[in-house]
Amino acid sequence: MQAKNDLNEMSIQYVKGVGPRKAILFGNLGIRTIFDLFYHLPRRYEDRSVITRIKDVEIGNEYSIIGKILKINAFTAKTGTNIFDMLIEDGSGRLHVVWYNMPFMRKTFTLGQWVVFFGKVELFRQLQMAHPAYEFLPSDDKIIKPGESLEIGRIVPVYALTKDLAQRQMRTIVFSLIKGYINFFEEVIPTSVRARQKLVDIRFAMENIHFPHSQENLERAYKRVVFEEFFLLQIVMAMKKRETLKLGLTHSVNKEMRTNFESLFDFEFTKSQKKCMLEIEADMASASPMRRLLQGDVGSGKTIVALYALFIAGNNNYQAVLMAPTEILARQLYLNASKIMMPRGFNVQLLIGGISQKSKGKIISDIKEGCVDFIIGTHAVFHEKLEYKNLGLVIVDEQHKFGVEQINLLINKNARTDVLVMSATPIPRSLTMAMYGDMDISILDEKPAGREPVTTWWANEDKRWEIYEFIRNEIKKGHQAYIICSRVAGSEEENLTSVCGLKEHLEKEVFTDLPIALIHGKMKTVEKDKVMMDFKNGKYNVLISTTVIEVGVDVPNATIMLIENADRYGLAQLHQLRGRIGRGKSAAYCILMGQAMNSASEERLKTIASTDSGFDISEKDLDLRGPGEFLGKRQTGLPEIKFGDIVKDFDIMEVAREEAFNLVNDDPELKSENNLKIKKIITERFVQKNTVPHGE
Repeated sequence: MQAKNDLNEMSIQYVKGVGPRKAILFGNLGIRTIFDLFYHLPRRYEDRSVITRIKDVEIGNEYSIIGKILKINAFTAKTGTNIFDMLIEDGSGRLHVVWYNMPFMRKTFTLGQWVVFFGKVELFRQLQMAHPAYEFLPSDDKIIKPGESLEIGRIVPVYALTKDLAQRQMRTIVFSLIKGYINFFEEVIPTSVRARQKLVDIRFAMENIHFPHSQENLERAYKRVVFEEFFLLQIVMAMKKRETLKLGLTHSVNKEMRTNFESLFDFEFTKSQKKCMLEIEADMASASPMRRLLQGDVGSGKTIVALYALFIAGNNNYQAVLMAPTEILARQLYLNASKIMMPRGFNVQLLIGGISQKSKGKIISDIKEGCVDFIIGTHAVFHEKLEYKNLGLVIVDEQHKFGVEQINLLINKNARTDVLVMSATPIPRSLTMAMYGDMDISILDEKPAGREPVTTWWANEDKRWEIYEFIRNEIKKGHQAYIICSRVAGSEEENLTSVCGLKEHLEKEVFTDLPIALIHGKMKTVEKDKVMMDFKNGKYNVLISTTVIEVGVDVPNATIMLIENADRYGLAQLHQLRGRIGRGKSAAYCILMGQAMNSASEERLKTIASTDSGFDISEKDLDLRGPGEFLGKRQTGLPEIKFGDIVKDFDIMEVAREEAFNLVNDDPELKSENNLKIKKIITERFVQKNTVPHGE
């Protein structure tokens, strides 16, 4: 990817057709160097290589047509629109070619010319093609020879543009770029790798990704460019993973410790839990710091596995921290940890914003003195002024709520400490490889015995009173219900159900005899905690809530959930909400109330109603939304993948990862002549820009 004259340092203005003024336009596209322009890849292609006769066209499709100009007519319509209309024929039929409000086109064409046009054929009082691309034939033989035109008779690239820069200009400039600078490229992927993976060389790839000579060449060029991008990224991942081989904290672990932990619970652990516990054991017992991602479906028992990691650290006289994204979840984790750990002599403390300054000061002092074994809290547990006496383990729960940069800071500050990162819901394999390629993965893919899948169905408004009756029947059986709304208060602009409005309606007209509570994010933490505990203790039959209960106190007696305006939520959030029920041994039901406003929302509702697997749902969610939206705005550390598609190109990423890890295993410092070029590139692209998860 590097050039002899370092294309990454050469200004775009030196390319033929650019100059200082156009260089400013290219700067608006983020293109400042010749290297940038080479990698400003087409966003799509138009196949203009096939010439179609006029008699064979179908309305609404795009075609390349060669025609002779028979008539030229320029006039102003009654509406004031300037119309330039030409009639062409090709021996099989006739077609009008039209431009609107472009009177200067009159000077472009003359009668009798043979021209190739490309555009969409439409029927608007006449068979016509509006504002087509065009190319004059160099002779009367009506044949476009390969390579004669950048616009017609070939597969044509279509680029992202900016104001005052046209496609024709861009194609001409890129073509000049390739002619002038393609030979400056040096190969970066080792010959042995290219041979094994059947990859074309970089010069062939650059030429054919911009101006492919055939569909086959385009596919080969695309594979090469995407492979290289993934290959370099995974080399960075491999190097980060090797860094964890340095000396860490060794924990003493044995079967007796695990047996003692399991005896603290009155249920049998799942096979997945036991497998993950063994993997964590091995990590913590090794001389290298643990860097592990624990992911599983909602209700799969991740908390138990995390507590086991705490148990190991505590039994080795190390302090451990468990960081949660919200205070309500931190409180629940604190209650769970205290119940298990305090009777065994461990000091567990909660460190969140909601506690008094006096209490917080005492906890911070005790942590520094080593009097606290386990600290449960929000991001405050890694405040820069907080000092730990003997920190051995860090656990991050609900990693997607923090953002990669915060996790990077945490890991880099505690380089020798074992780190366990937990995902709230499954992450698709492709994203796991892209984001967490430098971590080991543990997967919980089964739920505790006795739990049945939650029955889910999608209902329209006309079924509302039947649903209310269903909820009442469940409550008669001694169960409880959640009703989820997207808003706290009503909205005049949108017809959305609010918690406040619905509570008033249900109390007056539907569940007049039942105690109902509400909870939402605008309430104070102490108020939310009280409502949740009262609901858990059976004081209320129905809890109306916003998505604040997406994570919170487990209520095994809650067996039914009604989600209002379900079409407004993403798949992952719907599945996370549904995970709040079905935590006991009774059958549970989730009802999606909403009207699909488009095909995407309909697809989401059908998916959530048809599957209970978080792994399947995460793959579908990624497919529907793409990586950026799937992860959300806070995942700012996601490596910038500009060319490949981690879903569509997963197979390429997988082999690129294998080759990258093999290369780093053979040359950990990248000292060989060819690998020094790789080292320079990844330093410039990833390390200096700090775009790799868990990077320093």
